[in-house]
Amino acid sequence: MANSSSPPDRSTQSIGGRASHTLSSARHTADSLPEWVWPALVPCVSVVVVLSYLLTHPYPAYGAGLYLQIAEEIIAHGYGLPETIPLYTETGIPFAYPPLMFGVAAVLLDLGLDPITISLGVPVLFTAVHPIVFYFIARELLPSRRQAAVAAMLLAVTPDTLQWHLSAGGLVRAPAFFLALLGIYTALRVHRRGELKLVAVGTILFALTVLTHPVYTVFFGMSWLLVYLFFDRTVVGLVAGAIVAGGGVVIASPWWLQVVQLHGPGIFFAAAGTHSGLGGGLGRLLDSFVYIDADIVLPFYLLSFAGAAWFIKTRRLFLPTWLIASGYVIGKDRFMFVAGSMMAAALVVELVVPWLRRHVSLPHSRRAGTIVTLTVVLLAASVGVAFAGGMLDSAHDHSSTQPPFMDSADEKAMNWVAANTEPGTQFVVLGDAAEWFPLFTDRGILIGPWGVEWTTPAQYNHQIELYNDISECGDADCVTQTLATNDVSPDYLYVPKGEYTIRGVEYTADGSLRRSLIDTRGYEPVYENDGAIVFRVTGRAN
Repeated sequence: MANSSSPPDRSTQSIGGRASHTLSSARHTADSLPEWVWPALVPCVSVVVVLSYLLTHPYPAYGAGLYLQIAEEIIAHGYGLPETIPLYTETGIPFAYPPLMFGVAAVLLDLGLDPITISLGVPVLFTAVHPIVFYFIARELLPSRRQAAVAAMLLAVTPDTLQWHLSAGGLVRAPAFFLALLGIYTALRVHRRGELKLVAVGTILFALTVLTHPVYTVFFGMSWLLVYLFFDRTVVGLVAGAIVAGGGVVIASPWWLQVVQLHGPGIFFAAAGTHSGLGGGLGRLLDSFVYIDADIVLPFYLLSFAGAAWFIKTRRLFLPTWLIASGYVIGKDRFMFVAGSMMAAALVVELVVPWLRRHVSLPHSRRAGTIVTLTVVLLAASVGVAFAGGMLDSAHDHSSTQPPFMDSADEKAMNWVAANTEPGTQFVVLGDAAEWFPLFTDRGILIGPWGVEWTTPAQYNHQIELYNDISECGDADCVTQTLATNDVSPDYLYVPKGEYTIRGVEYTADGSLRRSLIDTRGYEPVYENDGAIVFRVTGRAN
């Protein structure tokens, strides 16, 4: 184990393999910029990206209505945990989510912040900060500040990272990612430097991650294990890791014990069964490393995979192993880019810049390497800014990136519903505004998959299929038949107009459904604005 009083020499120590050429590479690509400039660029890039998002999104991308509804229920229960969350489907959904960020959101609501501000601000804050934490991870694993800073900037602008952390759902996922990164940095300090006093910090971070998001908990635990296997492998290190894992689970036990008591342990397995689970055999490997869409994210994959090949060639095996394990065990691309961004940065600095100097007649000066590196960062950052600002068409089915689930017209329509319909009335809402609908109206939606993953995979899949079917209806007959076939009897029907999304895919209503419903007995229009129309369902349509 490394001596805690003398940190390892990053210029010469190998990363998961034999000592390599990193010292000569670092000398060959020496900087023309002062060393402090590179890490200083990291927060600059992340701030530009989040500003692009804020300036183009008066409403957050995707949805967090359920999350804020949970926060409202926590407030209503005197900051205790509710058993179920009402208004989502006829019977409500069981509450088994890790509660930490819902408690934080509840405090923010109690302080007077509105839901839109919270669902914009919290993800932006953590997305702006996590590249700084990642820089310190990269600094532990890469031989120079330049490589570590480039890696952090690449992660900060990677579309998959932005999609899942900057959007409204980042209310939970962005803090979870932040905690996991802090935990991984702690693991490196414990197992590479022997700083056993940080075991307590790692235990608390693991507990907080358990209380925030289950997938990020898996990433945290898997990454800690890999750090131990590559850099420690001592009995003391094994005990330290066991303390972190066991202690974190114990600290989080008041939450999961309550969930088990109320709903049984099977509820956790039910949720795992709706989100692809852990591992996945050959199919998971193909999905993660072969079947990749040829869109704006492709260069990030190619750089990461080429970097992995470069690290394997130079016998630095930790980062390639981390990338492969993230893709196989979790199967979420955003986790693969943690290791991938570091290898991509090293590839640019150690291989691409020297190759260009030799073969493209670049001036043999320090400035040329800096210019090439900054060009790569600038190109990647331009993609990140455009992605965050919704300026690209590389989302689902070539929809715009970071699409909002609702807009001002939806908010006005929901406010009308809250003021002009009786409490307890039930709605079927077409389109993704349904996710926000219960929060703004205090009225229930009978159809929607949000939170249903905590019931059974069959119910979750049924709700997704039913939601898609009803939202894609083009006329009143389709709506009537879909409702009747599935024994769904709403009091009102909420229909979007103009541009809207279904499961994040953009659609434009041509007005045929609206006209068909107006012309059909059983559907009475009671409110309409530029973006939505509300129908009272008065009886059997014919």
